[in-house]
Amino acid sequence: MKIIGIADTTFARVDMGAAAIDELKKTGTGFKIIRRTVPGFKDLPVACKKLIEEENCDICMALAMPGPMEKDKMCAHEASTGLIQCQLMTNTHIIEVFVHEDEAKDARELEFLANSRAREHALNVYDLLFRPESLTRRAGTGLREGFADAGPARQRK
Repeated sequence: MKIIGIADTTFARVDMGAAAIDELKKTGTGFKIIRRTVPGFKDLPVACKKLIEEENCDICMALAMPGPMEKDKMCAHEASTGLIQCQLMTNTHIIEVFVHEDEAKDARELEFLANSRAREHALNVYDLLFRPESLTRRAGTGLREGFADAGPARQRK
């Protein structure tokens, strides 16, 4: 049985972890989910590392919602760098699911975006574990998580 780690934050304004878990549960069986919630997004790298090393997770999702201020963007970049380092240290995928507050025009759109992005990336996590060939089939198709897909630069023949 595969183990999926979900790391999220209390700093986020939307419960993205719950959305990801709900979407994963719709995919079927064959995995267990372990969720850890931390205060802020800079805490996510160690939360994921602990999920991988102590809980034997096969893959993790790191969900967060950086605020709109320049300091928030800098801290999000630092957290992202930490998540990349953790992936390299553990040889394990960590799917970063960040929704920046200034991506949305209002609270309603922010909630829609956070839920959509969390759910769509949850499906990516499932595919990485159980159907990696499905990702290969979608290579170069301009998929976007949360908002509308961009589509390929050139139509396939």
